Amino acid sequence: MRLKGFLLALVLVFSTVLTLPATAERAGAYIVSAQALDERLVELTVHSPAVGRDVGVRLLLPPDYERKPHKKWPTLYLLHGCCDGDRGYQSWTNNTDVEELSARTNVLIVMPEAGPAGFYSDWLDGPGWETFHLTELRRIIEREYRSGSHRAVAGLSMGGFGALTYAARHPGFFRAAASYSGVVHPTYEGARSTDLVLGIVGAYGDDPLALWGDPVADAGVWAAHNPFDLARKLRGTIVYLSTGNGEPGPLDPPDATHDGLEELLGEQTVAVADRLRDVGVRVRTDFYGPGRHTWPYWERALHRSFPLLVNSIM
Repeated sequence: MRLKGFLLALVLVFSTVLTLPATAERAGAYIVSAQALDERLVELTVHSPAVGRDVGVRLLLPPDYERKPHKKWPTLYLLHGCCDGDRGYQSWTNNTDVEELSARTNVLIVMPEAGPAGFYSDWLDGPGWETFHLTELRRIIEREYRSGSHRAVAGLSMGGFGALTYAARHPGFFRAAASYSGVVHPTYEGARSTDLVLGIVGAYGDDPLALWGDPVADAGVWAAHNPFDLARKLRGTIVYLSTGNGEPGPLDPPDATHDGLEELLGEQTVAVADRLRDVGVRVRTDFYGPGRHTWPYWERALHRSFPLLVNSIM
């Protein structure tokens, strides 16, 4: 057995956590600890100056990772939704079969923490999630896990917003971006959508105006993050959008009732799809009708979009 494989086996057998001591000389983001949870799943704790604290990240290594020690790997970022505390980075592996789905696909999958209501942004006064994900973490996974320059991104709800805003604000960084029931137009119909964002941020004890400011007085800041307003910057990126309409659907329990949140996000998504097509962006949609704001639909959306995402970066 090669040395790297032997070391991985030791980690798995003894459940050892590798802890890297911080030093006074250490600057920038760095890995605090790395734990192999199984042959492919790795959990990192990363110290982020941009966020101002240690942050969790999960990685799914490509199946041939050990056998190709010099290969740079195409990389898929999966972004979580709101309201999972500081464990959102675990939600994709805890709630979907993403590990099984990707078992024969040589892609590195990165699932980073983004805070319960971080909205994938560098706040006006607060954490710098955008800097952490696209600069600090990117550099770490390029250096330590051989992430390459071919990237795609997908996310659900707040993470669907993250996927589209990141792709639009950094043209060319991602070859494809997918949103599942995403908050993709946070100023849609004015207060109907802005109050949703402000309410989520405020629910976690933060000043809602510390994110992007006041929706009216700081409308330019909101627009600078809004995929609808940034639509032209998604030219050259393949976009996948899926959403339900909030009515109980085939993956809901028999006693399910109408879901107003999914209805609103469905309307936002349709508006963004129309705007993207108007400006010449390649868009593929799955507006599947009945379906609520729940994990079974997002797992299905991942399955349906996975070939598009993978093909864009292979």
